[in-house]
Amino acid sequence: MTPETVIPFFTRADGQYLFARWGRPVVPVVFGVEDATLTTVKGALEAVCTLAGHRMAETDPELGANLMVFFCRDWAELLAVPNLDRLVEGLGPLVARLEAEGANQYRVFRFDAGGAIRAAFVFLRMDAHLAAVQAEVLALGQAVQAILLWSDRAFATRAPLAEAGGHVILHPEVAALIRAAYDPVLPAVARDPAHALRLAARMGLAQP
Repeated sequence: MTPETVIPFFTRADGQYLFARWGRPVVPVVFGVEDATLTTVKGALEAVCTLAGHRMAETDPELGANLMVFFCRDWAELLAVPNLDRLVEGLGPLVARLEAEGANQYRVFRFDAGGAIRAAFVFLRMDAHLAAVQAEVLALGQAVQAILLWSDRAFATRAPLAEAGGHVILHPEVAALIRAAYDPVLPAVARDPAHALRLAARMGLAQP
């Protein structure tokens, strides 16, 4: 990786560079799974937060929980979740779009006044593809994608996970990028691609 290859991780399809990390401790809650899967998901989130040097907490003073993960078998199930339409604006049209596209996952982020992440909603429709993925692998992949505001194309051609010794792990380059992103010297929000140079420098990858 070079600074030039860091930039696409945070450059959206419209060409805008937009980086944001969490500005408060992460407080997760998981819906629609058994206790064993709940423990797996929270364990993955804790591992990624530890990697980032970021904190988790028992409660968010403003929201109670600020990272909500929903597992469902059909997108229409989301419409029956009490008050979810108050938390996710335009929930009805969103569900219709996800159904039309045949999507199996979607993430919504909310931001504070400074632009840092204040809340995130992760929706997973357990189709045949996701159901075939080991719970630990699925949980780790979702934790990675929730810890930062990645580009909508960041993992279109490269997976955040890799295989090593018969085990699935976080890709070393992605892990290094997450660590760098939470360096307290760096801002929580950035819109200038020059920010990628600072990320690469903290990864030890800046070119002379």
